[in-house]
Amino acid sequence: MRVETCHFCSRPAFPGKGITFVRNDARQFRFCRSKCHKNFKMKRQPRKLKWTKSHRAARGKEMIVDSSLVLSQFAKKRNVPVKYDRNLVAATVQAMQRVEEIRSRRERVFTKRRLAGKAARDRQREADRKVVASGEHLIRKELRDREANQPMVLDHNKAANRVHGEDLLEQRKKTRLLVDGGAEEEMQLDD
Repeated sequence: MRVETCHFCSRPAFPGKGITFVRNDARQFRFCRSKCHKNFKMKRQPRKLKWTKSHRAARGKEMIVDSSLVLSQFAKKRNVPVKYDRNLVAATVQAMQRVEEIRSRRERVFTKRRLAGKAARDRQREADRKVVASGEHLIRKELRDREANQPMVLDHNKAANRVHGEDLLEQRKKTRLLVDGGAEEEMQLDD
């Protein structure tokens, strides 16, 4: 049983599942589901769709596995069956375990590096909270005014700006071009 990867989204395409499309030049395209097949027929680029592995890999969200770590080297396509050899099987299993150790270690490092940005944002947010807590006496008056439902000075400025904005809207006039080349002014409608 050979588990192939989907041509579009790189998910596993299990035998007996999904769709196989064979082009006139005898090239085969395996798809894990009809969603991938339909997107392929619409000629969409997998790199531009957020749910594909190629998009995630291009944006640094997916760990790009080295060619030395690909497990497909243990499951090579062979035209001639290989005779069972106990030493060969033991060496292969041992190599697969070693590769899994390396892969898990690299995934941990990759995840730690990706989450470092989130940790930095959390540290910055905590520092901002400390600054606000240390300077609370500076904004205490504004907080009391807000609790008393008294308008602050900034509210008066907003009202002045709003009137100014309405004047600007009234100054703009709609014009319509006529067929003979002239222009006609239209009434300003309330929005």
